[in-house]
Amino acid sequence: MTTRDDDSTDQQQSLSINAPSLLVSNIIASTTFQKTHSWSTASSSGEEHHLYDEELIPPGNFTMVSTWIYRSSFPKKKNFPFLKKLGLKSILTLILEEYPEQNMKFLKANNIKLFQFGIAGNKEPFVQIPEDIICAALARNHPILIHCNKGKHRTGCLVGCLRKLQRWTHTSIFDEYRRFSCPKSRSMDQQFIELFDASQVWKLVDRDHLPKWEELDIPW
Repeated sequence: MTTRDDDSTDQQQSLSINAPSLLVSNIIASTTFQKTHSWSTASSSGEEHHLYDEELIPPGNFTMVSTWIYRSSFPKKKNFPFLKKLGLKSILTLILEEYPEQNMKFLKANNIKLFQFGIAGNKEPFVQIPEDIICAALARNHPILIHCNKGKHRTGCLVGCLRKLQRWTHTSIFDEYRRFSCPKSRSMDQQFIELFDASQVWKLVDRDHLPKWEELDIPW
């Protein structure tokens, strides 16, 4: 995984462990809850400005996955004011291509880190991805936005893995996957989610920074 900070410094670390388990573990155990999220903010005159005002346009397929974890399609310039309201600390992109310059400028201006875990859109999820591109630098980086190009298949696979940690049934996980991947769901994606071994994640998490999700299936 490649991360870019304010100085656009690329960091890579070789890790001889399961790639998807590490990715999921770093996402769930990466917050110190220092920010307070609100769906609206009040101006000095008391007038409320909601996230869905006309000027605040969310990216396609946007939704909150869990506390301070969001998912969407690829953010465009028109979405930047909306994303700014979320108070993001980081963005995890699952695309292979270089991040656009205008997006990088937005991240730098708002002190948002970029983590890149490139997955080919037409490949099996997390297959044939070298483990040495995984970087364990996701700690303490919520609120986080996860996205691919359309916010459907690659993002859906990763969210499906998170849902297994939240004790969702396969039926509920696949219903959510199909809702966002409509009109084209991939049986290979759903098979991957079903076979994903959530128990491996708990060997990798930082217990001191687990999110406060009541539904987490913590084995200790």
